[in-house]
Amino acid sequence: MLDTSLSEAIQLRIDQKTKPLGSLGKLESLAHQLALIQSQGLSQAVEQIQINRPTVLVFAGDHGIADEGVSIAPSAVTQQMVLNFLAGGAGVNCFCRANQVELKVIDTGILIPVESESSQLVVQRIGERTCNFAKEPAMTPEQVEQGITLGRQIVLETIQNGSNLVMFGEMGIGNTSSAAAILAALTEYDVESCVGVGTGISPEQYQKKVALVASGVHRAKGQDPKTVLAEVGGYEIVQMVGAFLAAAEKRVPILVDGFIVTVAALVAARLQPECRELMIFAHQSKESGHQRVLETLNANPLLDLDLRLGEGTGAVLAVPLVRAAAEFYNTMASFAEAGVEVEC
Repeated sequence: MLDTSLSEAIQLRIDQKTKPLGSLGKLESLAHQLALIQSQGLSQAVEQIQINRPTVLVFAGDHGIADEGVSIAPSAVTQQMVLNFLAGGAGVNCFCRANQVELKVIDTGILIPVESESSQLVVQRIGERTCNFAKEPAMTPEQVEQGITLGRQIVLETIQNGSNLVMFGEMGIGNTSSAAAILAALTEYDVESCVGVGTGISPEQYQKKVALVASGVHRAKGQDPKTVLAEVGGYEIVQMVGAFLAAAEKRVPILVDGFIVTVAALVAARLQPECRELMIFAHQSKESGHQRVLETLNANPLLDLDLRLGEGTGAVLAVPLVRAAAEFYNTMASFAEAGVEVEC
């Protein structure tokens, strides 16, 4: 758990800025969270919040359940989108350029491997793709452990390379089915409230998707988080779980993206509850299950832009707000410094 002994001092610093109390809303609580994280182990609160080399890691993996037609696209699109990320042509690339965010793409197990010498590509495949969880477990317990270990490793390397703000994105045809199944298995929400339209499926496809997800949830319901991952998870999801655990261990804040990433955050928080304190929730997406998992995590997202793209786009779009929170904490004058007198 975070040491909160300096919380009062941090709040006093925020309250003494030249503004009415609470007038910067969520930016104030964001600055407080960042300052508290960066004050861990110190005798006094930090005077400067540092934001260094923000980095988004996009985890890509394919899903056997995609063969059931739960998406508008075939699994081959995962590989095509990975190539698009590496070429700089995807939505997340645009937002990374606009906001000076570094990007890496992790092949956790896509159906068609990518041939590339790009330094942005990290290959740590658990398998070719998961099994169809509507019919059998998505992966073995050993693959779950392998995935968590690999996810930890890539984040530890990212932090060692100088990043102190990380984000996770995902790409994988069928992964909203996996995320919905994990959510339904770990909570009291019914399957239908967890399943959304994903990439924009028809009403008929939606009903089929609900039934398929329910098949996996029937096996996984009430099981421990790692067993749930084995039954209905995805390679990219298990690696993100490990990534959350590693960032929390190093006390590095994580900007949490949309539905699938937030489900991985939920699993990480079930495994290590203190992870929750390092999470900054970037946005609320249009995917129906996202609101449910945000409620479960008692999260209050920074943005609501009707997004449902994934890729880490919502997290990257929130980076300017993180920088703004740090800037006002670092440089906004206090009433005393500005010579402004106010009545108590």
